[in-house]
Formats: sequence, structure tokens, C-alpha cells
Amino acid sequence: MLQDALGTIDAVSLARAWEDPAGSATLEQVASPAGQARFHAAPPPEAIHDLGNQGALWLHLRLQRPPEGRQEWVLEFPMPVLDFVTVYQRGPQGWAGESAGDTVAVNSWPEAGRYPFFRLDLPPGETRDVFVRIRHLTPANFPVRLLTSAVHARNIQLEYLALGTAFGALLLLVAGCLARGLVYRDRIFGWYAVYALVTSLGVAAFTGAAAHLLWPGFSALGDSPPPMLAAAFGVAAVLFVRNLIGVRRRFLGQDRLLKGLAGIGVVLIAAPPVLPKMLGLHLLGAYLAIATFSVLGVAAAAWRRGDEVGKWVCAAFLPMTLSVLASFMRIFGWLPVSTGSQYAVVLAMGLEIPLLLVALTIRSRERHSAQVREQALTTHDALTGLLAPHLFQDRLRQVIARYKREGQGAAVMFIDLVNHGPIKDRFGTAVAEQSLLRSVIKLHRLVRDVDTVARLGEARFAVILEGATARASVTDRGARLIAAGLMPLPGLKPDVTLQFHIAALLLSERPTEAGDVEAALADQLARMSPRTRRPIRFVAPDTPEHADSSLFLPSDDEKRSRPPLSAVS
Repeated sequence: MLQDALGTIDAVSLARAWEDPAGSATLEQVASPAGQARFHAAPPPEAIHDLGNQGALWLHLRLQRPPEGRQEWVLEFPMPVLDFVTVYQRGPQGWAGESAGDTVAVNSWPEAGRYPFFRLDLPPGETRDVFVRIRHLTPANFPVRLLTSAVHARNIQLEYLALGTAFGALLLLVAGCLARGLVYRDRIFGWYAVYALVTSLGVAAFTGAAAHLLWPGFSALGDSPPPMLAAAFGVAAVLFVRNLIGVRRRFLGQDRLLKGLAGIGVVLIAAPPVLPKMLGLHLLGAYLAIATFSVLGVAAAAWRRGDEVGKWVCAAFLPMTLSVLASFMRIFGWLPVSTGSQYAVVLAMGLEIPLLLVALTIRSRERHSAQVREQALTTHDALTGLLAPHLFQDRLRQVIARYKREGQGAAVMFIDLVNHGPIKDRFGTAVAEQSLLRSVIKLHRLVRDVDTVARLGEARFAVILEGATARASVTDRGARLIAAGLMPLPGLKPDVTLQFHIAALLLSERPTEAGDVEAALADQLARMSPRTRRPIRFVAPDTPEHADSSLFLPSDDEKRSRPPLSAVS
């Protein structure tokens, strides 16, 4: 008696069952009194039925709706991979059968869905017989449920809400990875997008959503798409982990193993339509077991080597491996079909995808950092971190062009650490490099963030002071740098002071080209005696009205050897 208040009933416990080993019995034979005598109480819902290539399982239900019943009832088979099922009901014209299953196109089902279900014709107060004929090649138990139309509709909505959330998030992740791969030009994001897309299609086929929504009218391959996509999932997983772990250059044995497994998987993708189903499933099950355990082994080996990515790959693939193995154990009849076993792979996918994204982000960050460091070596000095000469020259050209265009002044300074050579000869290379680093620190204390600092030679630095229009501001900075270099550093062993010579040029005084600026400053430094008492000097302006400006007065020797004012002031 189908009471509306019950909502859901396990139909297997109510049915009588009979296995037809030859699969040749017709409905008339089964529905006859002699045929019905063959039925017996159904085994437990978890019982495994091995029907083979020809066998069929018949179920007999005798149902009645109460006279006051208002709900229609649905007979449901919540097993997307069920090969073929036919439900026979007696109507005004006699017995009529409707069929569904994953071996036929969903469009030919009585009602399209992820799995077969049939609406029952049960007039209130009348007892009706319902016969079910099930054919399935692999050993399995067959869940059968009776539901009211309202409960069935609600369950369908909840199931698609959960699946839609999972697939929607996954597709959004795929799109994000493709965009990120294009922005960073990192192919590993492309591999991840391919892997996630193949995984999504495989899970969609396994849950019946793909046949219902993506290819409802396609039946040329029968029930081959799910195993084909499962093989494609194995190939994508192997290739993705191979690229993510980076075994190609460092571990040739593991690399050959993963490439070999990928090649075998490519062959298996095309095998299900041409091989006997049981043979194809056994080969596919063995391949997925070997592939998943190989991926786990490679990730575990990387983890033992200290690779953090290996840890996240292990965490991601462990639940997926267990769920895939459980799915094939269920296909082979080693585990009963249940809601948990059917949707374990969806849950595993929900855990795997974000964990793999973490691993991918870590690997991408490492590669991007390496690329940034490599790029920095071409744009910055490796020892001091200052700009390289060619970038300084580009910057100088930009400043000169802006001055000519907008009149925005600037000053250019060349600074030599004149005692770098003696320090290196007396104390060695390490102390000499330490002196350069100390010089850079002192320079950074005197300039602003907008100013440009570069290293042009072994002991020569260059500074562009943005907006400087007076010699006094340049002289002030130079004087402080010289004083800071001569100031002893407490606790420094050996006690080494730094001696600087500075040549400067104001663009407002000498608006020339970048090459001429560098040549004039270099020539100015070359004219300075190592023991000069006048370590800050300016390149002469184009106009004679600018007075000479320096920090210290010249010695008598320097007065005699001093170049004419037209060259230096």
C-alpha cells in the first residue's frame, strides 16, 4: 500500500525476484501463473547479482494506492551505469513496456534523466502488478526505490544543485587557470585546465549528467563514453603530475614510467567500443590502479626529497585514488551500489581540485620567482642590487628628454669609491665587496625613492636626482656621503673607511645628450687626484655666468694642475 506520507520506499525489500540465466523469458511467460511460481522473496538489497552476457533479473511488485491518495508514484533505479531496464505495466490495451539504460540514448527513455525512472499508472484503490526486467553485464546489486512525484522532483533538484555547484566551480576554475596561464605564459596552468576539464567530463559521464545534458541523443558508442573518459582521466592525471612534479629533467626512470603509462592510456581510450565489455573493464581497472598508484608514488618520492608540492599532490590524489578503486570494485560486484559509493568520486573531486590548485600555485610561484631572479640578473647588479648600466642609460635618456620637453630639472652624479683597489689588495675580495655594499647602504640613505641609483663599474656608482636645479642640494648630499664614508663603523673588523670622489652635472646648466653627460662626468672623475682636497666637482655649464662650486678648496698642486674654467668649475 503506497501511502503518500511514506514518501520513499525501498522497493527491493517489497519485490519478489527471479533470475533468468538464459535471458529468453518473455513477459507473457513470466506473468503466467507458472511463471509467477518461479519468483521468490528478493534477496537483501546489498546482494550481488552476476547476470553475465545473457542473463536477466526479473522483479515482481504488486502495488496499490489508497482511495484517498493524491500523489503520483515513480519507480526509480538510481544507478547511472545500469545497462538496460524495462518496466512492464498493465494498461487499457494490455501489458506495455518502457525501457531505459546507459546502453541506449537518453532521448529514447520515457523521461530523460541521469538514471532511469518510470511513472507508475496506479488508479486509486486498484491493485496493479508491475514487472521489471534488468540486464547488466557486470556483477552488481540493483537499488530500486518507490517515490512520490513530489519527493522525486525534490531529490532531482537537490542532486543537480549539488552537481551544478561542483561542476560550475570547476569550470570557473578551468577558465581562471586558462586566463592565468595566458597572463603568466605558464603552460602548467594549461595542463591543469586540461586535467580538470577531463576530470569533470569523466565525473559527469559517471554520474549520468553528461548523457542527460551533453549528448542525450548519442548512442553510437553505447555505454562506452564513461570508460573512455575514465581512461582519459588517467592519461591527464599522469601527464599533469609529470609536469607539476618536474620529473622530466631530474628523474629519467620516473619520467619514462609516466610517459609509458600515458601512452598505454591513449590506446585504452579507444579500446572500450571494440573490446568485449568485461575485458575492457578489467584492462581499464588495472590501468587506473597502476596509474593512480604510480602518481602517488612519484608524489611521495618528491615529498621525501623535500618538495612541498609532492605533499599536496599526495593529499589530493589519495581520496581520488580510493574513490576510483571503490567505483571499479562496485562495477565488478565486489562492493554494493549505494548513494555513498556512487558519489564518493564527486566528493573526491571536490577535495582534489582545490588541493591540486594549491600545489599548482606553489610550483608556479617557485617558477615565477626563478624567472624574476633570472630577469633581475639582466637588469640589476648581482652584488649590490642596483640598476645595470644599460637601464641607467635608458633612464638618463628619459630624464634628458623630459627636461627638453617640460623643463623639469635633474642632476646626474658619478661617484667613485677611490680606495676600493687598495682595500682589495690589502684585505682581499670579501672585504672589498663588503665596502661596496656599505657604499650602497650610505647612498640609499641620501636619495629618495624617485631617484635612480646604478652601478656602472667595479667601484663606480651613478645617481640621477630628480628635480634638482641647484648645486647646493647636490653638494649637500655629496658632502654627507663623503662624511659618512670617513666615519668609522663601530665593531667593524678590519676598520676600513670609504673615500668617495663625486662628479656632478645639472641639466639646467648643461642640457646635452646622454652620451655626452656620461663622457663629461667620467672625464671629470679622471682629472681628480686620489688625494684631492676637493672631492666634489661640477661639470662646467654651457653659459659662463655660473660660478665655480665645490665643497673643499684645492691644494697648491691642484691649483697648478687645475684645468681651465671652460672645462671644470
